[in-house]
Amino acid sequence: MQAFFQQLLNGLSLGAIYALIALGYTMVYGVLRFINFAHGDVLMIGSYAGFYVAKEFSHKVGAPLSPGAAFFVLIAAMAICAVTGVIIERLAYRPLRNHPKLTVLITSIGVSLLLSYGGQIVFGASQKPFSELVRTVQIPITKGLSISSTHLIVLLVTGVLLITLHFIVMKTRFGLAVRALSMNPQAAALMGVNPNSIISWTFALGSSLAGAAGILYSMSIQSIEPMMGTMPGIKAFIAAVLGGIGNIPGAALGGFIMGIVETFAGGSDISSYRDAIAFGILILILLLKPAGLLGNAQPEKV
Repeated sequence: MQAFFQQLLNGLSLGAIYALIALGYTMVYGVLRFINFAHGDVLMIGSYAGFYVAKEFSHKVGAPLSPGAAFFVLIAAMAICAVTGVIIERLAYRPLRNHPKLTVLITSIGVSLLLSYGGQIVFGASQKPFSELVRTVQIPITKGLSISSTHLIVLLVTGVLLITLHFIVMKTRFGLAVRALSMNPQAAALMGVNPNSIISWTFALGSSLAGAAGILYSMSIQSIEPMMGTMPGIKAFIAAVLGGIGNIPGAALGGFIMGIVETFAGGSDISSYRDAIAFGILILILLLKPAGLLGNAQPEKV
């Protein structure tokens, strides 16, 4: 049982990162009804932003930062990713907004390749060790059960961001506009909602969450490289589909489920198939419940 709960804690930490990434997918889909496959590479941008900002605060290579400096690194990465998301939407997606969704989907794949391979040119193709933002210690919970300070920070930061996102979406005028645009874009525009502004802010919000996920993910694996966002991005997309694409609580739930399943698979005899299991989950959910666990099937007129 101790090993079970230890793996559960590790899975919740990984799932929290997937949840943050999945929220970006689901927010964009909720407003524009397309999948932004470049979202995982925004995570990579956040990781490198945190890497270079942390170097400015580090007095000694590899030494942990002060809590204030670590918090500034997180905020800076989120801000840089928010600006990146707005630029991507403005230059790549907005000109294609009235085109078929397949056109925008293919464009998002192109943007993803541009960011990942462009990152190899700008940052170099080799791995870099990520700075230890906070000192890693094991915090005992019960006899034989402990949680690392990194995992605890991941869970706390994710919890704060999820609560903040829920407040923004459900309690603010911006959130009301986002929900209105998601339900009926034409009626929302007639009621005074500016679609361009709301969509840009939606990309900024979703990309900032990817930036936070990039910092937390880099703290967990302690290294960064330009292709690092590909697999977490795909798994977070699966998490969004699992929970119900377009459903914010569903994206969070799907992320935690994916993290727990992957962690338990990685600690068993089938560890070499942990990535295959993620894709197996995608196939099963599309076959058995295409709307996702918390999503509602919506008929389409043809």
